[in-house]
Amino acid sequence: MTRPIDLTAPPAQPNPAAPARRSDRKWGLIRLASPFVILALWQLGSAVGLIRQSVLPAPSLILEAGIEVVRNGQLADALAVSGLRVVEGLLLGGFAGIALGTAVGLSRWCEATVDPPMQMVRALPHLGLIPLFILWFGIGELPKVLLVALGVSFPLYLNTFSAIRQVDPKLFETAHVLGFSFWQRFRNIIVPSAAPQVLVGARQSLAIAWLTLIVAEQINADKGIGFLIMNARDFLRIDIIIFGLIVYALLGIGTDAVIRAFERRALRYRS
Repeated sequence: MTRPIDLTAPPAQPNPAAPARRSDRKWGLIRLASPFVILALWQLGSAVGLIRQSVLPAPSLILEAGIEVVRNGQLADALAVSGLRVVEGLLLGGFAGIALGTAVGLSRWCEATVDPPMQMVRALPHLGLIPLFILWFGIGELPKVLLVALGVSFPLYLNTFSAIRQVDPKLFETAHVLGFSFWQRFRNIIVPSAAPQVLVGARQSLAIAWLTLIVAEQINADKGIGFLIMNARDFLRIDIIIFGLIVYALLGIGTDAVIRAFERRALRYRS
């Protein structure tokens, strides 16, 4: 027995969000597929001779070189050394940048005394200080870590300083009325308000850390990913050189993804 049709029922309304979701999926698939299309064209160009192997090896050859350095343990050793350098530089430079940015953001006196020399040092190309760092600190680990720390500190310093100065003054007025102490204002107002911009500075600092490490490890280094690349240059192994650069890029993308995941979790209250 068929069910009678209710002519008084309102017609079903289309879901306005459905086209937007379909569009997001379409562009997401395109973004995901674009690197594979480039790799396929690269491989095809190498196969037909449009791209010379002596200039740019095919992706398959670079993959074979990567498997080679993974199997012989060179990549694991290089990753351990390079990762430790970045972590040490991030901790040292990050602490200095956030501490100085907080002091300058909270104090006009610190802004007048600390900010001018910081801006002067920031104007210097920190990678140009490599010869001076070698003369000062030798050719060991210390100059490499200090170069990373110097590059890392300025994005965090500037973002922390700017974030504190942009906190809504009405929040401070409310805290004054409620009788908040300095530490209560700092913990409950300044830190939550400044956190988004400070995390942006952390992402910028991570990119600069890996960029600095690429240069620092290729000068007077005997271990690390940069040394792996320089050693491959001596043996004309372009495939290993490109694989090392890809490793640097993947490390940068991976650490940035970690910061973004922490940002989403730490700032989930903003949604």
